[in-house]
Amino acid sequence: MERLKIGDTELKSNVLAAPMAGVTDYSYRIILHGMGAGLVTTEMVSAKAILYGNKGNETILKTDDSLHPSALQLFGSDPMIMASMAERVCGNFDIVDVNMGCPVPKIVGNHEGSALMKDPELAFRILETMCRVLKKPVTVKFRKSFDEKHVNAVEFAKMAESAGVSAITVHARTREQMYSGKADWSIIAAVKNAVSIPVIGNGDIFSPEDAKRMIDETGCDGVAIGRGLEGNPWLIKRTVHYLDTGELLPGPDLSERKAMMLRHAGLMKEHKGERNAVLEMRKHLAWYTSGLINSSKLRGRMNEMSTFEELESLVEAIG
Repeated sequence: MERLKIGDTELKSNVLAAPMAGVTDYSYRIILHGMGAGLVTTEMVSAKAILYGNKGNETILKTDDSLHPSALQLFGSDPMIMASMAERVCGNFDIVDVNMGCPVPKIVGNHEGSALMKDPELAFRILETMCRVLKKPVTVKFRKSFDEKHVNAVEFAKMAESAGVSAITVHARTREQMYSGKADWSIIAAVKNAVSIPVIGNGDIFSPEDAKRMIDETGCDGVAIGRGLEGNPWLIKRTVHYLDTGELLPGPDLSERKAMMLRHAGLMKEHKGERNAVLEMRKHLAWYTSGLINSSKLRGRMNEMSTFEELESLVEAIG
């Protein structure tokens, strides 16, 4: 499979780590990048929050020279604010991605995220302004549609291409579905057939075989893995290897899982401090230990831990 290129940025592989709020922070992006992710992307950031100097954005926007290629993901509904804020903070990122797929009610209520699928004229103005102002490739992520009665991903993709974006990612669910139900991969194929820019497929990739099947069924140029990476960064490495060689690598054994939990927690502590690391690692540890014997009992103990020493002891005792 030919290596994916977005604008003038060549990706490490055609297997991307999809941006996820509360998951793909700086620490986890370091891990996913090390696993061979073709592109790592920040959690979504509000352009208006950057404008108003909201605290917390510095943590979300943190990156470094080792994390290339990487993308900044913004959301908003004002074309000039989106363009100017992207220009202000995109310095060490290779790509700027625009979120037009978030289904969260608060975002949709502000006419942002997937709400923009109901307003393609405004969506065009946002994307066209950003492509004109920025010197870096602009990409966009959107859904099949807002609801099943108004499926417009193909028309939306054509609009985005005409606005000047360098690639698009299609999450094959409607906003109405949120993250439930089955992703309709046929919409990815329809979008791929409608545009000439790279199309990245997203939705229901939980194994290397899923990724291969999506590419075979839709013709997409790459895959973006989302929830399949929760507690499973090895999925990136295993998928890249499978697409390159046809060989299915085994999943991690218990010692690998435990080492990764401690590495992830250590990075989190280094970048967010002990208290935040322990609190945020609760959900990550629940994902890492999912399927293990006594995992429900473990989760109870995880939710009670308050120090890094307790976290280390808990992980070391898993067996």
